[in-house]
Amino acid sequence: MPDTLEKPADRSEAHGRVEDALADITALLRKNRLVEGLVHEQAAHAPDTGRAELADSAVTKQNRAALQRRLDRLHPADIAYILEALPQDERLYIWDLVKAERDGEILIEVSDAVRESLIRSMDTDELVAAAETLEADELAQIADDLPQEVIDDVFQRMPLEDREQLRAAMSFDEDMVGALMDFEDVQVRPDVTLETVLRYLRRFDELPSQTDQLFVVDRDEHLLGVLPINALIVNDPDRHVADVMRPPEVKLLQHEKAESAAHAFERYDLVSAPVVDTNDRLVGRVTVDNVLDFVRERGHEEMLAQAGLREEEDVFASVWHSFRNRWAWLAINLVTAFIASRVIGVFEGTIEKLVALAALMPIVAGIGGNAGNQTITMLVRAVALGQVGREHGDKLIRKELQVALLNGLVWGGVMGVVAMLLYRDVSLGLVMVLAMTLNLGLAAVAGVLIPMTMLRFGRDPAVGSSVLITAVTDSGGFFIFLGLATVFLVTR
Repeated sequence: MPDTLEKPADRSEAHGRVEDALADITALLRKNRLVEGLVHEQAAHAPDTGRAELADSAVTKQNRAALQRRLDRLHPADIAYILEALPQDERLYIWDLVKAERDGEILIEVSDAVRESLIRSMDTDELVAAAETLEADELAQIADDLPQEVIDDVFQRMPLEDREQLRAAMSFDEDMVGALMDFEDVQVRPDVTLETVLRYLRRFDELPSQTDQLFVVDRDEHLLGVLPINALIVNDPDRHVADVMRPPEVKLLQHEKAESAAHAFERYDLVSAPVVDTNDRLVGRVTVDNVLDFVRERGHEEMLAQAGLREEEDVFASVWHSFRNRWAWLAINLVTAFIASRVIGVFEGTIEKLVALAALMPIVAGIGGNAGNQTITMLVRAVALGQVGREHGDKLIRKELQVALLNGLVWGGVMGVVAMLLYRDVSLGLVMVLAMTLNLGLAAVAGVLIPMTMLRFGRDPAVGSSVLITAVTDSGGFFIFLGLATVFLVTR
């Protein structure tokens, strides 16, 4: 196989290649462990041999060289994937084999949790060397994970322009457009010809990635318009930029929320967009790959938050780290489960008199929890897209109550008939219909109020919402069903 960098062309091919690479590397690591085991066994029978023999083992050297060659051919994103899929000891072994000049770009690609484990294994000089290979906007992405002395050292060695860019990039919160911005934009003046622009572009070794348009600015770097690359190519070279340039589809402010950039890229199918300051001066650009990274990370954060995880977790992290990441919402869940159990305890006498209730009440609570989670999922997505605000609460509650009533009558009716046929009790079937309808109504109200209340207090509506809605529908469902059964079945 030629010694060239693998960069897959499409998603399915990419997944297949990285899976093959992971399988190859895992097999080589397994072979290496087998060799080490044999050498250690020989050393136990012959004390003269040991580590030195292991180091000189031809097979060990051959395996190490094979691993090195395989890694050298992989794209940094694929190496990041492999590192995330390996246990700690094997991950660090592979990390030691990666060429030092590639450390920085791989640190950018790996997850936050895995990056921390890799950084802990590196000394200051290695970290400084890795950081120096990164652009200012890339370095800002991992600056929080690097020791302060590393940042200070790299900062002192940077050219003045790069220092200013790094300072600017690090000044933005991670949910701002400025945090997604890079500084590799190509600027041209409006009064030059297209031929002049073409000659200017030929001076570059290569254009910045995702360059679909050039930015037209005046001498004070105020953004005047954009010059699409396709317009540059197809128009007469003697025409001036001012005659061909267009207004930008979107002009992003550096301090606005990154979600606005994501929405704009999705709505207008953008490849890149200019970023300006409050004085309309061009300060950088946002590209589609940065937006995709942001959307993916935000999606992961919301998924983790809904599961009650405080942060992204390395699947091979220590037991203690995993415990600290998970305990908080488990404690809350334990409290809510205890409350639900006490609700059941209040109706112990009712359950003793009609054992069928014990078999049916999980159905009432379960369907309420599922309906509430559907409502919350829909609302959280709408909030993220900017489609729903606090002022829509009343209208949404009315709409969700109507949906709950319809679902309650349909599925409550189905379960009512099933309960009546199973236990030959018409009253039990009617109680089942009424309980399911009321609990679905409770789930509808809670499913709107929980995220809206979080939104009112400036909290992320995705965090813990599923835990809270489950607590409400479990306790509420048990209380409604058993209360109705007490009134209409036990005391009749």
